[in-house]
Amino acid sequence: MNLSVDICLRGDDFATTESIEGPPGPPAKWTDLDVRQVLEGMLRAMDRRKRPGEPDRAISLRGLSWIVNPYDEGGVVIAIEITLGAAVAGPFDIEKSALEAMITRVLAPVPGPASSTVH
Repeated sequence: MNLSVDICLRGDDFATTESIEGPPGPPAKWTDLDVRQVLEGMLRAMDRRKRPGEPDRAISLRGLSWIVNPYDEGGVVIAIEITLGAAVAGPFDIEKSALEAMITRVLAPVPGPASSTVH
């Protein structure tokens, strides 16, 4: 399933629409892994727009602002913003609260071993 992502890079006065590969199946059946794929795809599309023709870089789901908003014609959209710019994907036919919960889990810090270093 291909998803449309509207991208506006910082410093540009226009937006472009990119297509990213999305998870199979309807959004109402998405899992946390599917939502991770969508968020990473949105960030990768922004990076490709900024650096056309260059190899893909690793994606880190940290340091981004996000919101799930209702769409006027039905469904919801995911909007993210980073220093590079902003991207909006959707609309998706899924409950707003369910999508918000999945994004919250996907972006939660992964607990690691305790550090003995004192800073």
